[in-house]
Amino acid sequence: MRIAFHAPLKPADHPVPSGDRAMARALLALLREAGHDPVPTGRFRSYDRTGDRARQARIERLGVRLADRLLRRIAAGLLPRPELWLTYHLYHKAPDHLGPRVVDRLDLPYLVVEGSASRRQASGPWAAGHAASLAALQRADLVLAMTERDRRGLLETGIAAEAIRLFPPFLDAAPFRAAAAGRARHRASLAERLGLDPTVPWLLAVAMMREDVKRRSYELLAEALAGLSQPAWTLLVAGDGPARPVIEPILRAACGERLRLLGELPAEALPELYAACDLFVWPAVGEAYGIALLEAQAAGLPVVAGKEGGVAAVVADGITGFLVPARDPEALARAAARLLEQPELRLRLGRAAVERVLGEHDRPVASARLEAAIATARERHAARKRRAA
Repeated sequence: MRIAFHAPLKPADHPVPSGDRAMARALLALLREAGHDPVPTGRFRSYDRTGDRARQARIERLGVRLADRLLRRIAAGLLPRPELWLTYHLYHKAPDHLGPRVVDRLDLPYLVVEGSASRRQASGPWAAGHAASLAALQRADLVLAMTERDRRGLLETGIAAEAIRLFPPFLDAAPFRAAAAGRARHRASLAERLGLDPTVPWLLAVAMMREDVKRRSYELLAEALAGLSQPAWTLLVAGDGPARPVIEPILRAACGERLRLLGELPAEALPELYAACDLFVWPAVGEAYGIALLEAQAAGLPVVAGKEGGVAAVVADGITGFLVPARDPEALARAAARLLEQPELRLRLGRAAVERVLGEHDRPVASARLEAAIATARERHAARKRRAA
């Protein structure tokens, strides 16, 4: 099936890595593997970070023009006519200005993956974006919510329960499982390259360094690690970005010689890094769910994270790691200390993490869910047409 693919927050070919880009790419790969022909609609972004109403109005006008241009090109035969429209990740800061206009004109099924809404945004600087997102969600034949938190938010804003389905975050677990099988080799190689002591636990954080919630997470992480009483540990950090000049000294003050900054690593290098470490620690401020948390567990690492946003959708508290109260560095330190002191508990939680990823978040599971969602969206679209006839 030819599927128009639109990512209003961040297109799959965006140069800056992030969880959103990774998930957009994963969805495209999932569609192709299932035999579909996903066609990205372009690089148009409707994202407004600051709540600038004038900018949002300009973005909406541009979106309408681009939707009409897309329709003209399809009508002229310059672009193939899609059979279904899929929008990935729309919300009040990144509404879908293309999808509803195109599906109405072409009479297409409309599927939204990772749709979210909050009544709190009905007024304020993103009120227009909230209204546009809500209109798109109400128009969609099916909305896939990646977390229970998002599902509840959709229900609270009036989206019908039958139009919502849970679609947990996913990844391809195979590279992480393969890396975990070679843990001893990867750990020895990393220890030699970085001058690390392989006999002490290695803590890991993987995140971009940005002047937003990422910086706040790094600050809380530093505060938590500064309070650890255990002397024997090392923190490895994979990530870089514009806030590094601020974040690096904060981490160094907390960790001293126990810190290793690895910079931004290519995606293919991450499975071996995860597998070589012992524990993933991240405050998770403002995380929608945290793809790095899922990657760590796929490689067999238990996770200690703040219980914020949709993190509980990917970390099972007491089973695959520990969730602590949001933005509480002391609680984060206590949970990390417990796992540093109990290596057998780390191993047990790590094994459970792998099992849970394979059962709930691996690509084959997601593929079956997505195929079922596409079929449901088409059925609901057909039923809508029959009612309108």
